[in-house]
Amino acid sequence: MSWRSSFHCSKFRHVFGKPATKEHSYDGVPITRSVHDNHYCSANPCFIAVVTECAGGGSFLVLPVHHTGRVDPQHPRVCGHSGRVLDVKWNPFDDHCIASCSEDCTVKIWDIPACGVQQNLTKARKTLIGHSRRVGLIEWHPTAENLLLSSAYDYKVLLWDVSQVGAVIRSPVRIVLRPIHHRYPSETLLLSVCFNCDGSRLAVTCKDRRIRVLDPRTGKILQVSCSKSHRASKVLYLGGLKMLLSTGCSPWNHRQVVLWDLDDLSEPLLEEDLDGSAGVLFPFYDPDTHMLYLAGKGDGNIRCYELSAEKPYLSFLMEYRSLLPQKGLGVMPKRGLDVSTCEVFRFYRLIAVKDLVEPLSMIVPRKESGIFQEDLYPLTAGNQAAMTAQEWLSGINRATSQGGSPTRPRSHCGRTAARHTAASPSRDRHRQPRAR
Repeated sequence: MSWRSSFHCSKFRHVFGKPATKEHSYDGVPITRSVHDNHYCSANPCFIAVVTECAGGGSFLVLPVHHTGRVDPQHPRVCGHSGRVLDVKWNPFDDHCIASCSEDCTVKIWDIPACGVQQNLTKARKTLIGHSRRVGLIEWHPTAENLLLSSAYDYKVLLWDVSQVGAVIRSPVRIVLRPIHHRYPSETLLLSVCFNCDGSRLAVTCKDRRIRVLDPRTGKILQVSCSKSHRASKVLYLGGLKMLLSTGCSPWNHRQVVLWDLDDLSEPLLEEDLDGSAGVLFPFYDPDTHMLYLAGKGDGNIRCYELSAEKPYLSFLMEYRSLLPQKGLGVMPKRGLDVSTCEVFRFYRLIAVKDLVEPLSMIVPRKESGIFQEDLYPLTAGNQAAMTAQEWLSGINRATSQGGSPTRPRSHCGRTAARHTAASPSRDRHRQPRAR
C-alpha cells in the first residue's frame, strides 16, 4: 500500500481580508433598522444598492461603485414603496435592473439610468401584485431571463415573468407553494431560498427549521431533512460538489455549519459547531474556487474555508475580525473584481453603528500580483441568460455559459471595472460568455 499524506496544502492558505479606507468606503449611509435576516445590500460592477432607513415609506440608495467617500444626506433615492423595503437584488443579466420587495406586499422592478439616480425615483417599470402580506424574500433565476421568485408572510411562494406586458402584473407564471384549504403549514413560510446552478431545483429553509428541495416548476417537495441536531436558517447549493450547505444552530444554541449529500438529506455529512453567538450566519460560496465564507450578523467576524468533495470536506483558512459589527453584507460578482491585486472575493459590510458601507477585499498574496493569475480565476458564469423564461417553463434546463473572450468594460461602470481596461486578453477571459 502506498503512503498518502493527509496534509492539505491550499493555494488559498494565505488569503487575507483587506478593508477599504474611509475615503474608499461609503460614509453617511442611513442603513435600515429592520430586524429581518436579509443582506440589505446588493452590488454589481456598476452600482451598489443599500436599503436605507426613512420615515413614511421605504427606500433604498443606489450609488455608482466609484461614488465613495461622504454621501450627501439629500442624495436621491429609489422610494416608490409605501412600506419598509426588506430585500433588493440586481438582475444577474442586466446591471441596470434591480428588484425590491417590501412590507407593502408588492415586488417592484426598477430601471436605473446609466448615469445613476439623479432625482428621487418613484415610478417602477413593473409592480408585481400577488401577495397579501409583506414580501420578505426575492431571488432571480440563475439561468433564465426575467424570472423572479418571491416569498411572503402569506405563506405563498410565487414565480414571476417580469417581461409580461403592462406596468402592473397580477398573475404569476407559477405558484410554487401556497396554503391548502386555509391551512398554513410551516413549510410554506421560507427563511431562505437558493436555486441550483441550472435552476431546475430549489433548496429552501422553512419556519420549522428543516431543509426542503423542491421542483420550482411544480412545487413538488422532493426531499426533506430529518436531522434533530440541526435547526437550519440559511441554505446554499455547492455547485460542482453535489452537496448542500446550511447554517443554523444546534439544540444547545451553538451556531453550526452543516454539509449534506444532495441525494440524501436523512443524515448530514458533516456538522461543525462554531460558537455560541446569537446572530444569524450568512453563508457565501464561490463555486469557481470552492471557497466558503461565513459572516455573522451582529458581529464583525468573517470565517473563510475551502471545501472539497472528499473528507474532511471543510478546511479552515483564516478568520477576518473587526470590532465593528455588520448588519448585512453585499457581494460583488466576479466580473467586478480587481484581478491586478489578486482579489478573489469582495464584501460590502453594512456597519449601522457608523452609517458606513465598507468594502472588504479577500486577497491571495502573490509575488507578481500585477500579472494575471490564471489559477485564481478559472472560467466563471457569464452575464448572458442561457434561455428565455418560456423555454425554462416548458421544461428545458440549461446552465449559463462560462466566460471566454475579452471585453472592454463600459466607462460608466466605475473605477473597479475600469482597472481591467488595460488588461491582457487572458486577464479578462472570464468576462464574456461563450458556448460550451
